[in-house]
Amino acid sequence: QLQLVESGGGRVQPGGSLRLSCAASGDTLDYYSVGWFRRAPGREREGIACIHRSGSTTNYADSVKGRFTISKDNGKNTVYLEMNSLKPEDTGIYYCAAPQKFRLCQVGGVYESWGQGTQVSVSS
Repeated sequence: QLQLVESGGGRVQPGGSLRLSCAASGDTLDYYSVGWFRRAPGREREGIACIHRSGSTTNYADSVKGRFTISKDNGKNTVYLEMNSLKPEDTGIYYCAAPQKFRLCQVGGVYESWGQGTQVSVSS
């Protein structure tokens, strides 16, 4: 059974950067697309990025396009989310998740395996 663990969250000033990690165990990410989601205070969970299992295709929500980059390291069985030019509205709990095996990369959509989340706070 695939298990996911996020790390790398923290507090940063507006304009700053963070890199989140999503480490997988129990199965190989070679078989899974992976998505990143976030839940801002008082708002619904939002899908923000995804990467195809091959690493060849990525998709982003408009709210993060051009600022965030999703990538994966198959050797480490880990997916990353590089976040630059952070804004206060990026504050929230960030989750990585995977759909069933061999599913395409979709921002949002139906995901089955979820990490516990990591907090990102952007404030001055």
